[in-house]
Amino acid sequence: MSPAAIGALLGLVFGAGLLLVIRRLPFLRKPSVDDRIGPYLRDLGGGNVFLGVTTSSSPFSAIVRLFGPSLRAGALRLERILGGSASIRRRLARAGIDQSVEEFRIEQVLWGTVGFGIGLLIALVALSLGAGNPIGLLVLSGILAVLGVLSRDTYLTTQVSRRERRLLAELPTVAELLALSVAAGEGPAAALDRVARSCRGELAEELKRVLAETRAGETLVRALDGLADRTGLVALSRFADGLAVALERGTPLADVLRAQAGDIREANRRDLIESGARREVSMMVPVIFLVLPVTIIFAFYPGAVGIRLIAG
Repeated sequence: MSPAAIGALLGLVFGAGLLLVIRRLPFLRKPSVDDRIGPYLRDLGGGNVFLGVTTSSSPFSAIVRLFGPSLRAGALRLERILGGSASIRRRLARAGIDQSVEEFRIEQVLWGTVGFGIGLLIALVALSLGAGNPIGLLVLSGILAVLGVLSRDTYLTTQVSRRERRLLAELPTVAELLALSVAAGEGPAAALDRVARSCRGELAEELKRVLAETRAGETLVRALDGLADRTGLVALSRFADGLAVALERGTPLADVLRAQAGDIREANRRDLIESGARREVSMMVPVIFLVLPVTIIFAFYPGAVGIRLIAG
């Protein structure tokens, strides 16, 4: 790369940085309405980062507080480009993450920024070694930024899957404990409270939320319906619907819970068998493409060498 091109690239970077600094000078930046009234609404904002407050446990929370205006603007642009707020809100609820869509968008911006920074670092190393095209390296940085944004969305889907697996693993035990409590003479609400206090895990936290909603004035049936809507799992929805129907119609609740626990364990057993069958097929790939060729080489190579020596 010629010295002129390197100087032009450095000048472009310096000019862009200088422009950003000038744009963020206090006397040139007009505060928005949210920025002006945000400090007076901290108790009412619910931790909304667009009011300048964040209560998220994210590791990026300090960066959000430091670069709040720029990140909020980037999150708004990203929301206009990608959309899908309803899907993100539903997946956040299913993952059990106490986070708003705006906070999630800011995390996506930060992940994209990290990807772009990695791309710039690779570009600087390549240019210092005299390899690579500046335009191609800039495109690579942009691709890494896009991958960073999409990786946060993919990671959210992974978090949802992990939590759903934990809920399904805890559900049979919780159902049997509820059946024991009800059979011992406790009411449905008291049994839920006992199990929620005795157990640890994702499902216990969901039961605590159901009890909190009932204490706030919601009926137990409506709270159980909300549990089914939040989780989105068929087995858990069937469990909540069974509880609701038993409470409404007076069906023996202990028998219903025992039957549901047996059904859930049977479904888990079928899923385990299906997963084992899929893994068995996947294990054939290294056997066929790695182990078998190496075995054939070890079997035939000495013979081939012996034939070549005899023929020579």
